[in-house]
Amino acid sequence: MSRNEIEAKVEYLQELEAFMDEIKAEAESIKDEIKAEMLDRQVSELQAGRYIIRWTDVLSNKFDSTSFKKLYGDLYKAFTKQVASKRFSIV
Repeated sequence: MSRNEIEAKVEYLQELEAFMDEIKAEAESIKDEIKAEMLDRQVSELQAGRYIIRWTDVLSNKFDSTSFKKLYGDLYKAFTKQVASKRFSIV
């Protein structure tokens, strides 16, 4: 691939990523409108034609590594491992 071809691909990639950001923002906006309607109706489930929309609370347990590290620093270090990866970036 020539330098010009790579540059053109980078520019096209940036256009696509900007478009994806716009689309994601639009999707979030639509979700927020539906959630607002559900709040107005005071429901956690809504039937809309062939769709059932649910907006429910979910409980999950997450490990608080920051607090664990403060309380048990040596133990935290003993079970921490370094992981190598690659990062793709365009500046």
